Amino acid sequence: MISFDIVELKKPLVRTEHPTPQPEDHQVLVRVLAAGVCHSDLHIWHGTYDLGNGKTLSMMDRGMKLPLTPGHEIAGEVVAVGDKVKNIEIGKNYVIYPWHGCGECKVCRRGDENLCLNGKSLGIYQPGGYSDYVLVSDSRYLVDIGDMSPVQAAPYACSGLTTYSAIRKIKEQVLKDEKVVLFGAGGLGLMAITLIKALGGAGVLVIDPDESKHAAALQAGADAVFNPRKDDIATEIKKAAGGAVWAIIDCVGSSQTIQAGQDMLTKGGQLVQIGLFGGHIDISTPFMVLKAMTYQGTYVGNLRELQELIALVKDKHLPPVATTCMHFSKAFTALLALEEGKAVGRQVLTPGNLDA
Repeated sequence: MISFDIVELKKPLVRTEHPTPQPEDHQVLVRVLAAGVCHSDLHIWHGTYDLGNGKTLSMMDRGMKLPLTPGHEIAGEVVAVGDKVKNIEIGKNYVIYPWHGCGECKVCRRGDENLCLNGKSLGIYQPGGYSDYVLVSDSRYLVDIGDMSPVQAAPYACSGLTTYSAIRKIKEQVLKDEKVVLFGAGGLGLMAITLIKALGGAGVLVIDPDESKHAAALQAGADAVFNPRKDDIATEIKKAAGGAVWAIIDCVGSSQTIQAGQDMLTKGGQLVQIGLFGGHIDISTPFMVLKAMTYQGTYVGNLRELQELIALVKDKHLPPVATTCMHFSKAFTALLALEEGKAVGRQVLTPGNLDA
């Protein structure tokens, strides 16, 4: 098998040949038909997260080891299974839940493997999807996508799951009554717009400084898109929201966007942060009480939520987000495009003749 690996942080990915693994027990071998390129892959390639005030969080200190095959948004065809696998069909396509926990702690037993402190996520602590095959440790991590295209399905494993879980954290009646303000019109943002509408949301107002992404946001179903560099944007957004901002999803997660979001919220409002851009903010402790404000982070989602999401996509026949497909050998090109802000929508790696 051939993969495109991080051998050294911040250096070009390396094409590597490995023996194709053979599944045992509960394991499943999947031929990768689509692998999404996620912004988290950039942090993994850099090896750090920016914590603000000159501080960083090291992925190596958290247990990541090189060389590593990145990629956690994976969909593909089952080609072999271990002898203990049941209810998985060889030759059928599935999307893979990548956020594996230890499987033994009480957090995992509650079904929240994504919150396990000893996580074993694909593409971070196990070989991921920038490869022609991936070995999945247990068949229960496979979610049937039916006749859905693997290219559409792959981003649901992170981009879709993360936004779905974030939207579900907004009070149900607020989602129905109030327009959600969304920071960021990249892959996460476009996915969020689609899902908010599918879940019966009242509407979406998008904030993004890159006007080349505004058309994609409107096409995905946003009610309006705003450039934060323009004057008095907060007043314009509050007016478009009907006078008060009750719910914000931040797909950027910078010091500037979080602060702007907090300032914009009405009394009793919610801000859910997805983005990991990095930075630091100061929070006025009295205002947390006086505004009855909720500021919450969300980290991807659990297996049950991915199953719910795939069922929603099938039931509502949701269209895919704007997607650019490219050959696996262009994985490093895709990472650079993401880092430079040139990617519109989601980039998805697909196979071909990997010897070409």
